[in-house]
Amino acid sequence: MEYVHAALLLHSAGKKITAAAITKVVKAAGMTNVDESRIKSLVAAIEEVDIEEAIKATPSFAAPASAPAATASSTPSETKEEAKEEKKEEEEDLGLASLFG
Repeated sequence: MEYVHAALLLHSAGKKITAAAITKVVKAAGMTNVDESRIKSLVAAIEEVDIEEAIKATPSFAAPASAPAATASSTPSETKEEAKEEKKEEEEDLGLASLFG
């Protein structure tokens, strides 16, 4: 994974992605056990890949899932009331368990 990160870093810096460049980046990051064959395999695998297109095609995992939109008929006060009712129901469902914290 660190080799892929190094390749992406080189790409974003506008540098050519080569085995030597990836090795330099990885060693600069403090890695001492560098696998040259894995780096060469990565360079060969991404040689024909348009990295910008691959990035655009990848779903963003950083964006939080959007909450469902409220219906037009519900108002903020109705939503608060519903939340209070749900909380009350949850407290009632606890029964004897609520006695023990």
